[in-house]
Amino acid sequence: MDNTKIRNVAIIAHVDHGKTTLVDSILKQTGVFRENQQVQERVLDSNDLERERGITILSKNVSVNYKGYKINIVDTPGHADFGGEVERVLGMVDGALLIVDAQEGPMPQTRFVLSKALELGIKIIVVINKIDKQGADPDGAVDKVFDLFTELTDNEELIDFPYVYANGLTGIAKKEMEDDSKTLEPLLDCILENIKHPTGDKTQTLQFQATTLDYNDYVGRIAIGRVQNGVIKSQQQVNLIKADGSIQKGKIVKLYVFEDLGRVETQEAVAGDIVAITGFEDIHIGETITAPDCSEALPLIKVDEPTLQMIFSVNDSPFAGQEGKFVTSRQVRKRLYDELEKNVSLRVEDTDSTESFRVSGRGELHLSILIETMRREGYEFQVSKPEVITKHIDGVLMEPYEDLLVDVPETAAGACIEKLSNRKGEMVHMQNAKGRTMLNFSIPARGLIGFRGEFIRMTRGEGIMNHTFDKYKPYAGDISKQRNGSLVSHEQGEAIPYALAQFEDRGVFFLTPKTKVYRGMVVGEHNRPQDIEINVCKTKKLTNMRSATADVMVTLQAARKMSLEDCMEYIGDDELLEITPENVRIRKADLTRVRFN
Repeated sequence: MDNTKIRNVAIIAHVDHGKTTLVDSILKQTGVFRENQQVQERVLDSNDLERERGITILSKNVSVNYKGYKINIVDTPGHADFGGEVERVLGMVDGALLIVDAQEGPMPQTRFVLSKALELGIKIIVVINKIDKQGADPDGAVDKVFDLFTELTDNEELIDFPYVYANGLTGIAKKEMEDDSKTLEPLLDCILENIKHPTGDKTQTLQFQATTLDYNDYVGRIAIGRVQNGVIKSQQQVNLIKADGSIQKGKIVKLYVFEDLGRVETQEAVAGDIVAITGFEDIHIGETITAPDCSEALPLIKVDEPTLQMIFSVNDSPFAGQEGKFVTSRQVRKRLYDELEKNVSLRVEDTDSTESFRVSGRGELHLSILIETMRREGYEFQVSKPEVITKHIDGVLMEPYEDLLVDVPETAAGACIEKLSNRKGEMVHMQNAKGRTMLNFSIPARGLIGFRGEFIRMTRGEGIMNHTFDKYKPYAGDISKQRNGSLVSHEQGEAIPYALAQFEDRGVFFLTPKTKVYRGMVVGEHNRPQDIEINVCKTKKLTNMRSATADVMVTLQAARKMSLEDCMEYIGDDELLEITPENVRIRKADLTRVRFN
C-alpha cells in the first residue's frame, strides 16, 4: 500500500473520558463487525481487569479502512501510572485525537498527555465527547482546551486546532452543535483532512524502531513499532542496533500488520506503516532495526523511571501453600521476570535473600495491577508496604513529587487543605466554581500513599482526585504517622461472633465471623495509635445454669471491606500483605512478637 493512503492516529485523554467507547463506534461504523455480530462493550479492553475497572492498561492497535485509506488507531491508557505507554505511542503516530469530556473539560491527565504530544509537534484534533451528558457545556470545554493549548505551546499551527463534537456511545459526530448527524463520518473525514500521511521514504534503507513490546509463548518477544524508512520484509537479514551502540545480526522471523482488531501475517510493509516483528529475544524499547549495510540508529526513546518499590517474597504465614497453585520462590521469580518481557516500566531485582525480590513500578495502580494479575493466575506470595524511590543528585537527597489536582465540595476544602499540608503538600492554585473547589498541590509521592481512602471519607465520596508525576525535588522531611494502630489476632482459629462483639468498642473489624485467622494476623483497625492483641476465637463458656441472655442473637457492626488497593495503602512499616488466589490478608511481619495491651 502506498504510504499516502495511511494515517497513524493515537487516541489520548484523561481516564474515563470515553476513548475506548469511541473506538468501539468507529469499528462498528467502518464495517469491522458483521451486521448481526454480537459485540461486547469496550471491545479493546480485552482482559478482565480492564473490563472490571473500566480503565485501559495496555495500549492496543487496531486498523480500519475508510474511503480507501488505512487508518491505524492506537488506544492509549488514560491513567497517570501508565503515562510511559502514552509517550512511546506518540512516537509512532502523526496525529492524535484528544478526547475531552463536555462536562468536566480538560483534567490533569489531559494536560499531561497534551503536553507530551505538543512537545513532539503532533497535530491534534480535539473531540468534545459525551455532549449528551447532563450539565455538558461543549463550547465552554472548547474554550478551556484553547486556554490549555496557549499555555502549553506558542506554535500557531498547533494552537489552531480543528475540533469535532461527538457522542462515542451512540456513535455520532458533528462539526457544529446544530448539525444533524447520525454517524462518525465528520470525525473520520476530519482525520483524513487534517492529519498528514507518514513522512517515511520507502526508497531509503530500512529503519524500524520498537515502541511497545508484547510476548507470546509460541514466538517469544514481539516488537511493535513504525517503519520509519524503507521496506521491511519477512525472513529478511537485518541488524539490531542496541541502546549501547553495539550491533547484533539477526533475521525477521515473522512480520505482522494490523488489520481490524487483530494482527495479520504479511510478507512486506512500507515506510509509515505500524508493524509487529518477531525474531529478536532481547530487543528493547527504542532500539533500531536497520538493513545490514546501515548502522545509523534512530534517537532512543526514554522510558519513565519507576517511582515506587515493594518487596515481593514467598508466603511464610501459617496458612502458606493452602490456597495457591504456585508458591515457591523459583515460581514467583520466574513470573516476575516474565512480566518484564512486556511491562517496560517495571524493574525487578534480586535481593540478598533468595526468597524476596525488589519490584519497582510507576505507582500504586501499576503495582496493584501486577499483584492482582498474579493472584488470579494462582500465585501465592506476600508484599511489603510500597516505598518511594529516592535519589542522591549532586549530594542532595531527592524524592519524587506529584502534581495533584483535587475537585471537592466547598464544605470539604478546608479539611483537604489541612490533611494535604500535614503530608508536606504545597498549594499551588485554588479556584471556586458552582459550589465546588479545585485545589492544585505539589506533594511528595510518599505523602499520597494511603491518602485516597481518607480523601473519600472526608469528601463523602464526592471528591475527584488525580495526580501525575512532576519531578524529583529535595527531600521534604519526615511525615507524621497518619493512621491508628492495628487489632492483631492473639491465636489461630476461626473468628467467633461472641468474641467480635466483645471487642467492637476497640475499633473497626476487617473480617466477618467464621473467617480463619492466625496469630499475628491484623483483623481490624484500633481506635487508638498503638497496636493491641485480641482473641477473636474466644467462645462462650457453657454452663448448666440457665440464663435469660443465653440465646440472645449477637448483632455486629458491618466489617470494613478492604480491596487490594485499600490494603496496600493501609499497611504499616512492620506489616506485610499476604496475597493468595482466594484471600488478601494483612499480617505483622514478626508473627511471634508479644504485644502487651
